[in-house]
Amino acid sequence: MLRRLDSFLICLLATVAMASVLPCRGEGVRVFNILAIIMIANMFFLQGARLSRRAVVEGVTGWRIHLAILLCTFVMFPLLGVGLHAAFPRLLDAPMWTGMLFLCCLPSTVQSSIAFTSIARGNVAAAICSATLSNILGIFITPVLVGIVFSRHASGGGGGIMPIVGQLLVPFIAGQVLQPWIGGWAHRHKKLLSFSDRGSILVVVYTAFSEAVTQGLWHRLPATQLGRVALADAGLLALVLGLTLLVGRMGGFARADRIAIVFCGSKKSLASGVPIASVLFAPTDVGLIVLPLMIYHQIQLFACAALARRFGAEKAD
Repeated sequence: MLRRLDSFLICLLATVAMASVLPCRGEGVRVFNILAIIMIANMFFLQGARLSRRAVVEGVTGWRIHLAILLCTFVMFPLLGVGLHAAFPRLLDAPMWTGMLFLCCLPSTVQSSIAFTSIARGNVAAAICSATLSNILGIFITPVLVGIVFSRHASGGGGGIMPIVGQLLVPFIAGQVLQPWIGGWAHRHKKLLSFSDRGSILVVVYTAFSEAVTQGLWHRLPATQLGRVALADAGLLALVLGLTLLVGRMGGFARADRIAIVFCGSKKSLASGVPIASVLFAPTDVGLIVLPLMIYHQIQLFACAALARRFGAEKAD
């Protein structure tokens, strides 16, 4: 899992580099924008097709741990983002703070949350259900949180409800409706569909960064700003890891459940974040806005990998 995620990160960096050197221009911009819309809709359609009704039902049971993880993901994170913005308003420029606050509104990851919970010998079943439920609810909750947070603490953001309905919700619901007929096919072709998912993210990233590069991205974003973003991401992750540990202990959860809370409650999904950003924000802004998310994604992988190995070793002792 970690090797696959690392290879995907390399592909992301290569896509950013290609967009920086050879951004799409003229008619190519329109073509890639249309392609991105189609691929995003297809990705959410397949997510709906792959999610069994049983998984939806299981996501409702075991409500205490699921509620704790959802509160960490959709309440604690936005509050921390708003608090950091209020405490250090000049640490980052406006687009980077927009990206940080957007990051805080996103759902948890699925694959890496489950992988790290397994390595740490936590409650894998709870991690599967909670991470899945987080991604389902994120389609509805993230746009609402973006509207609430940005209306009070940041500039920009919010592309209206219709793009969200048309590109995210309708395909997802259609996939769920057709799941009894195509769900088996989707599960038998997981590798092909994973390639499709990752390909859609790369297309969106290339399109977004092409737009940003033609608008002077690298002239507007000095290297010192990237360093500050990495510092802010690392600080946010450290706070969240500490608080999720505290939530698990104060909630009286068993050790395996506490591990699931830490790894599901501290993650933010790049796979969901990039497509959602492309729907919610203007094309010229997406490239800058997703940068904090891309950096956070890498930091969370390294930090949580080390933490998962430590938890696993403690359990073995």
